[in-house]
Amino acid sequence: MTTFRERFEEIGLTWPAITPADFPFKPAIRIDNIVYISGQIPEIGENIAFTGKVGDAVGIEDAKKAAEICAANILFWLSEELAGDISRVVQIAKVTVYINAVAGFSEFSAVGNGASELLLNILGNRGKHARAAIGMAGLPLNVPVEVDAIIHIS
Repeated sequence: MTTFRERFEEIGLTWPAITPADFPFKPAIRIDNIVYISGQIPEIGENIAFTGKVGDAVGIEDAKKAAEICAANILFWLSEELAGDISRVVQIAKVTVYINAVAGFSEFSAVGNGASELLLNILGNRGKHARAAIGMAGLPLNVPVEVDAIIHIS
């Protein structure tokens, strides 16, 4: 069995270290063969990697990196649901990328590519997905990006 963590290491990425927060919701919930992942922020351990609005304090490349971290955190919680077994992923079905941007910013798709590219790098064709990249007036903790996902599993 190949694990999510092993796949990260194979391509030279660091496995996320997330400290579970005490929220009134779950980071991931499985219903039958679908796992819903709550919105993930660019959190590394107990630290937030990026804060601020995209197009102001945060440039496109940093925003794209923030989206990548969010996607890595999605895979962390998916791994928790699947006891690490990456082979149980059938398909990433839908990803939504929320971007905390200044008025007039329009490069939402470029920012969202950070999340999409990581999912493809880790899962190959099983990482292809439908996606929305949406501009927001603000996000929790003033992060530049938040990403959630719906994943089909076996």
